[in-house]
Amino acid sequence: MHLAAGGAIMGTMTDDKVKRRLTTVLCADVHGYSRLMEADEAGTLGTLRRYRTAIAGLVARHDGRVVNTWGDAVIAEFASVVEAVQCAVEIQQETSSQDPDAPPAQRMRFRIGINLGDVMVDGADIYGDGVNIAARLQELAEPGGVVVSSTVYDQVHNKLSVGFDCLGQQPMKNVAPVISYRVTTGGRALGGGSLPDDDSAPPPANAVAASAAGARRIGDGHEPSTWTRLVSDRLANLPRPIAAALTISAFLVLINVFTGLHRIWFHWPVAALLFFGILRTVLRHRPAPDRKAERPTSRE
Repeated sequence: MHLAAGGAIMGTMTDDKVKRRLTTVLCADVHGYSRLMEADEAGTLGTLRRYRTAIAGLVARHDGRVVNTWGDAVIAEFASVVEAVQCAVEIQQETSSQDPDAPPAQRMRFRIGINLGDVMVDGADIYGDGVNIAARLQELAEPGGVVVSSTVYDQVHNKLSVGFDCLGQQPMKNVAPVISYRVTTGGRALGGGSLPDDDSAPPPANAVAASAAGARRIGDGHEPSTWTRLVSDRLANLPRPIAAALTISAFLVLINVFTGLHRIWFHWPVAALLFFGILRTVLRHRPAPDRKAERPTSRE
């Protein structure tokens, strides 16, 4: 009897134990969902259903599964980190290609966060910080963008044909800060554009700074001229000694011009600079002497 009771107690403890597993969590959320619903409830709901069907198909194609779709969010998990990131990129490409004629303010754009972490399993649902971090990363993403945690970046940065911009350690509500990365394609962040302000979280600090810098450039009307870029490119293609000599020579010419052309003196230092620049370039590229050939091959 004693052994039977002990066995029953052990069986109950095993059943009550929380199951955990390491998995990749993808969290997608509609940017400005409240604003879209206020403008057109029926149209927004129809678009959301259509996009969810497309997202579910892409998740299944990458061997993932949709865990939940409460509200305007989609939670999915993947056994492969690479497949999760590839799926996120394809989701953004698919959704951005739909409704191209719709005004920007009426387009439905998703923000996606991906995290690799430990989760608690309860039937078909998953819980814990692994899920919460993915949700917070989603809030850092731009409309149409993807942000991943450092655990995801470590696994995929050399396995996919996409780039990553480090956003540093970002503060996150109710979870410890994590280092995050923004996914880029072709040197540009996914999404890239901005939509009207609404109830969504603010964009990352560096995105705000970049936008402010762009606004200042537009307001001031100062943009790099074509000839300036051309000169910079030409100097970059020259050997360093010659490029340095030409740059210094240009300053000497300007100094001579502004101090008066009644006496021209810049030609002598410019000639010396160019001579030494060319000489240094020639000496640098001269083939090294074959020391082995100079050594005697035999002793007499």
